[in-house]
Amino acid sequence: MSSIQTVQEARSGSREAFICLIHENEQMMYAIAKGFFKSDEDAADAIQETILKAYKGITKLREPAYFRTWLIRILINECRQLIRQKGKVIPLKHIVERADPSNRIEAASQLELYDFLCGLDFEHKEVVMLYYLEDFPVKDIAQTLGISESAVKSRLHRARAKLAVLFKETEGEAEQQ
Repeated sequence: MSSIQTVQEARSGSREAFICLIHENEQMMYAIAKGFFKSDEDAADAIQETILKAYKGITKLREPAYFRTWLIRILINECRQLIRQKGKVIPLKHIVERADPSNRIEAASQLELYDFLCGLDFEHKEVVMLYYLEDFPVKDIAQTLGISESAVKSRLHRARAKLAVLFKETEGEAEQQ
């Protein structure tokens, strides 16, 4: 059964179909939520609220082909809400890998990128996570976030600049040790 058929069944009220959709997307949801939160508990809270809201609102989903985009949008909004409620600040961990400084952003491991994400503000963090960690094309990110493709490209450019500064700072600290 295709994902679109599963979404249509879930829209028609099938709990089993909805559960299947959630299982198909659980790793992606965890990766995104974990990028925003240091603790597994906060990530789980955001995911739990996302699942609840998606279950209640799936009948309102107009286009089944966009289920994943719709689910990610709900998750990002839940992460934003939880951050606002808790006023969380995630401390920056310093993981330093030796690499060519001009190519550091592209060569960063996912773990290193997660650690540097906390140095970005929310709007830059979400585009970096979707682009680098979830491999979303710019067009899909724009649609998911409800912004233009040029805004996504601009945010990615600014985020890369901020990440480059963070990488250079950690390299400087590592050299001093």
